[in-house]
Amino acid sequence: MMGSANSLLTRSNNGRIWLIGGTQESATLANRIAQEQWPCTISVTTEAATALYPPAPVLRVRVGKLDALQLGQFLQTESICAILDASHPYAVEVSKLAIATACQYQIPYLRYERPRLDLISHADNPNCADLGLENSQIFTSLDSFDTLLRSEILTGQRVLLTVGYRTLILFQPWQDKCTLFARILPSVPALEAALAAGFTPDRLIALRPPVSLDLERSLWQQWQISLVVTKASGVAGGEDVKRIVASELGVPVVVIDRPAIEYPQQTSDVATAVEFCRQHITL
Repeated sequence: MMGSANSLLTRSNNGRIWLIGGTQESATLANRIAQEQWPCTISVTTEAATALYPPAPVLRVRVGKLDALQLGQFLQTESICAILDASHPYAVEVSKLAIATACQYQIPYLRYERPRLDLISHADNPNCADLGLENSQIFTSLDSFDTLLRSEILTGQRVLLTVGYRTLILFQPWQDKCTLFARILPSVPALEAALAAGFTPDRLIALRPPVSLDLERSLWQQWQISLVVTKASGVAGGEDVKRIVASELGVPVVVIDRPAIEYPQQTSDVATAVEFCRQHITL
């Protein structure tokens, strides 16, 4: 079965790039691909994400999750000749599935991931020292949510969570130990997840990124935030804005690091990603 799929993909003279999307980076890549007139199928999980991509004859957007059982048919139907994975840094399962698929069907794979931001150290920040954060860093990196929730960092704090609605349920046991606020996407699933995790409407704000510097600062001040928990989501996720506000207000920020995945190939350079597509597209 695998061999027949491979041969079908090899014989195709209408090869398409599979761009795993849903991020601002994938929109940038889609624009470059469209400029080159390369056929490309973009996969996203929500209808709202389709608005990221320009209308172009060579671009095709597929909405909905793909599982292992569907992928073989998807690759054949779309004549996929290369996989460009520009999914969110924390979308671990889709990346793992794409890597396994690339290996099984012998399709070239490249991971494009937004650049990381370095941490900022302020050794004289007493707010950080009081929380027991190492070296009194304004930004402190932890390897997982589990590490954070097993510590006492959150105890008694007024905490702003900008971690995505899917992880809010992890903080439900902490609702009685600190005052939790959350910024979520303006969507029904996000609101339902937040309410299920114990958040009351007065401790929620629904905003779609990017969030301006002034709005970010005002939100922290309005809610009297003493600690922020976020992801290492880079500039596209507003990490640079949080960096500035944290430095201005002296509010510590705990950054949950990106999951460790061994990618076959990886880049943070758009030109490298475009060249990958150029090398493998079969027109």
